[in-house]
Amino acid sequence: MEEVIFKRPELEDRELIESYFAKAPSRSCDRNFVNVYLWSRHYYVTFAIVEDAMVFKDETDGDLRFAYPAGEPENVRKAIAYIKTYFAEKGKPFQMYNVLEEQYAQFTQWYQQGYQIAYNPDLADYVYEQEKLETLSGKKLHGKRNHINKFKTLYEDWQYETLSDENVEECFQMALEWREINGCEDDEEKNAEMCVTLNSLRLFKELGEVGGILRVNGKIAAFTIGEAQNEDTFVVHIEKAFADIEGAYPMINQQFVAHECKDFRYINREEDTGAEGLRKAKLSYRPVFMVEKGVISEA
Repeated sequence: MEEVIFKRPELEDRELIESYFAKAPSRSCDRNFVNVYLWSRHYYVTFAIVEDAMVFKDETDGDLRFAYPAGEPENVRKAIAYIKTYFAEKGKPFQMYNVLEEQYAQFTQWYQQGYQIAYNPDLADYVYEQEKLETLSGKKLHGKRNHINKFKTLYEDWQYETLSDENVEECFQMALEWREINGCEDDEEKNAEMCVTLNSLRLFKELGEVGGILRVNGKIAAFTIGEAQNEDTFVVHIEKAFADIEGAYPMINQQFVAHECKDFRYINREEDTGAEGLRKAKLSYRPVFMVEKGVISEA
């Protein structure tokens, strides 16, 4: 098999990577450049163009797996054949991760037997209607409206600002304070997430992100960062708030969607990673659907 050189994603690879994602549009938060770039700093993820399809390889912790290729269907089929051969030559079991339902349907057209998929609910993305997150209308979101009304009563001196060159450094300092308060240094997973958060702020302009901040008595109490996923979906990558500011999380959520996301029908707020508190919070906003992801392996 001809050798293919895999490399870690860098900022200069953005145009190339996005061009292949555009050939197979998706609402999955894993299929955008910002997440690919930032999280590849923490996991051993590399990519290459194989048979004119883009292939990501994950060798974190000595394991071996590939993401489902991105590209035109016939090229994807050829890239999967390459992946199958790659596993065989390495003597490793075949597995592809973060596979979407529509991708598995495509896969089974080519390989009707011998494979299975296991979906992981911890990795499913929560997708909401923009209008619902902005207005919080209806009985089921009555509690969220109450939280926001209480916030406005408790903190009359509040304001929302779009994240910009003028306030991004102040936001970075708030994130450092949040990291200290929440003991991220002692938790590997929290620490990785905080490193991604800090890099998002440090490279805010280079990554072309959209952000918003919430001030209480002049001090930043919460912030959010995200980006357009496709024509109808915006993905929220990061949301942080001080827990002692009651209602700060629902307030930054509502204000950010109202100010920055009006051009989108759906808001993807990513997965809950199996954290019970986060799952409860995300479900409480009543997602309109989930983006399910699974692992394909040999049956």
